Amino acid sequence: MDSFIPWIGGKRLLRKAICERFPDTKIEKYVEVFGGAVRVLFYKERHAELEIYNDVNGHLVNLFKCMKYHPQALRDELDNVPNSREIFKNFINMHKNPALTDIQRAAMYFYMIKRSFGGKVSNFGAKPRDILKESFEPIKHRLRMVAIENKPFEKIIKQYDRPHTLFYCDPPYYGTEKMYAHGNIDFNKDSHQKLASILQRIKGKFILSYNNCEYVKELYKGFNIDEVSRQNNLPSKSEKGI
Repeated sequence: MDSFIPWIGGKRLLRKAICERFPDTKIEKYVEVFGGAVRVLFYKERHAELEIYNDVNGHLVNLFKCMKYHPQALRDELDNVPNSREIFKNFINMHKNPALTDIQRAAMYFYMIKRSFGGKVSNFGAKPRDILKESFEPIKHRLRMVAIENKPFEKIIKQYDRPHTLFYCDPPYYGTEKMYAHGNIDFNKDSHQKLASILQRIKGKFILSYNNCEYVKELYKGFNIDEVSRQNNLPSKSEKGI
């Protein structure tokens, strides 16, 4: 199945190639460290007995939790909300209000993602679309056995690292970190280096998605690197990822 939201840096066009590179050895735990829209997790019905979705963006994590536990209440909150630039702007200003319920915050954030240009949550995309066209039930079903976490990458890796754990890491691409304004806003050059250092010492295995640049190649020069091509929703027209 596909993800229910667009997201910057999403792996819709690369998910098949990524899954084809999963190890043949036993996988007991599958962890998406930088979860985003979980296009890779959603690509198959099950990757492992225990699956973990993690993201540092608390608003995104809250949306996934509400999709898992309260999909009908989330739909009810969104029902009859028109496609409106004014409402979009109001939700941007309102969705962080601590007085809101989790379902209200999730509904606003979902609306902001679906009504924004490219899922960036910042610019209103004035397209006539029914954001409730798809049923929420398949999403609830797919997430039923998925643990949802909201932790920094170093903590989630440490928590779940075991010999039969597979980590899929899709961090902000090097040089484009500021574009992930509603996710890893503090991800910087030191973060890239810290991630590489941690992954070099884990007991489990990892698959990592990155843009193709010499800096990243140098960080991971001791590992197998495959280059694949795709169209890109970031500023350049195309990219090579590794």
